[in-house]
Amino acid sequence: MTNTNIHPLLSNMVPLVEGISKTLGSNCEVVLHDLNNPTHSVIAISNGHVTGREIGSPMTEKGLKAIKNQEFEKNLIKYKTITNDGRTLKSSTLFIKDESNNVVGCLCINVDISEFIVAKKVISELTQTIDEKEGNIQEVSENYFKNVNDILYSLVKEVLENKSKPVSYLSRDEKIEIVNELEQKGIFLIKGSVEYLADKLCVSIYTIYNYLDEIRKQK
Repeated sequence: MTNTNIHPLLSNMVPLVEGISKTLGSNCEVVLHDLNNPTHSVIAISNGHVTGREIGSPMTEKGLKAIKNQEFEKNLIKYKTITNDGRTLKSSTLFIKDESNNVVGCLCINVDISEFIVAKKVISELTQTIDEKEGNIQEVSENYFKNVNDILYSLVKEVLENKSKPVSYLSRDEKIEIVNELEQKGIFLIKGSVEYLADKLCVSIYTIYNYLDEIRKQK
């Protein structure tokens, strides 16, 4: 089932989700996102077992950042992501625009190529000769969550762990820096994020809002 209160363009694309996934097989997850509702953006999905998501699941961290920074100039084609359990996906994200060139959603295709990589390695080892050199491949990690709060917890934990001292020893400027970093990641698109971060930084929610005002005035 999908939400009927969505943009007509997205509604028309719902049949494509199952059609593409059936064409490419059970290792291919196809997801349709409504960018107007990032915390429950998945409005249609097929083969959700690939990332463990379902209808109503939120955007990924990368998706939240794209919405926050309006990074919609180019479709993202054939990029590599790594799932929470270490499987490798070949992914593409296609942005869907209305007649006014406003992005209303995106169609994401995630193909689990882990078994092919194993097979490729075996074949490579069998066929490799002494004069061949292997290149380095850059991997990009991406986390897929069923619950938007898991994104919130993950992002805050990641930023705080990158600091070299406990929260109680952080200066005001360092806390503002943390808020700014999380703002760039799109965390404040998530309901309850201000309250959660205030608790983690041991400040009031009004302090977080003041930090945000200072950050936004500098831009």
